[in-house]
Amino acid sequence: MTTPPWFDAAIAATPQHHDLDVAGATIAYRTWGEAGSPVVVLVHGGAAHAGWWDHVGPHLTGAHRVVALDLSGHGLSDHREGYSLECWAREVMAVAEHESASGAPPVVVGHSMGGFVALTAARDHGDRLAGAVAIDSPVRQTSTETRSWLESNPDLPAHKVHPTREAVLARFRTLPADDATLDYVLHHVAQQSVHEVAGGWSWRFDPRIFLSTRMEPSALRAAGCPVALVRGERGMATHDITATVARELGGAVPVTTIPDAGHHIMLDQPVALVAAIDVLLGQWRIHD
Repeated sequence: MTTPPWFDAAIAATPQHHDLDVAGATIAYRTWGEAGSPVVVLVHGGAAHAGWWDHVGPHLTGAHRVVALDLSGHGLSDHREGYSLECWAREVMAVAEHESASGAPPVVVGHSMGGFVALTAARDHGDRLAGAVAIDSPVRQTSTETRSWLESNPDLPAHKVHPTREAVLARFRTLPADDATLDYVLHHVAQQSVHEVAGGWSWRFDPRIFLSTRMEPSALRAAGCPVALVRGERGMATHDITATVARELGGAVPVTTIPDAGHHIMLDQPVALVAAIDVLLGQWRIHD
């Protein structure tokens, strides 16, 4: 599989791996860049993991210590009895503050559900942040039918166990899929999405996280830090959704649309995403 130099350089920048206890759960995270620099935390989406940022994080280290964590219930972090956006936001803040040695407030950048976590952190902890970015995060009203189903089905079925690593990797998909997705990036993130279990191989994430992966407009509040939105041209955060989010946050919220990208922008147009994030980081660093 042929890969471009920018991707090879990022993957060659092997991150350091760390663990931090947060409210009784071990949270795994990886870092790139110089310790002591201002921190930017990258937050993956639901059922994903920190490795989704491996090809992005190293390109943001010019002036930052870049951190990507596995939220509880994901990746190499512990599972909990239950999950919430507020709990995940506290995990993000704990990791950010553990890595912050410069005294500069951190920035939180989240994709999809991770964007809900970033918006929750901005709402609840904004006075301790330099900014928050939500990437294609579809904040929307949950239908009555969906809410009723979730209330009556508190226990989701366990993952199916597949006989081999190859068998479970063959099942790896993004939802929704998009024609712009780069095969080599998809392959990289898939490799870290599975693990060996009794009887075979399965996914790393806890299926119970799906009970906590939504955010409704009523949960939004004006934040104590700057907030920006990034959406894919064909993403799930439509113009109507981003307009609603911006209005609920007070109106003065910049929205960047990444052309020829679906919902998973870091898989579809990662170079453009790096540029968009870097611009925001530079603006907030100047005004810090």
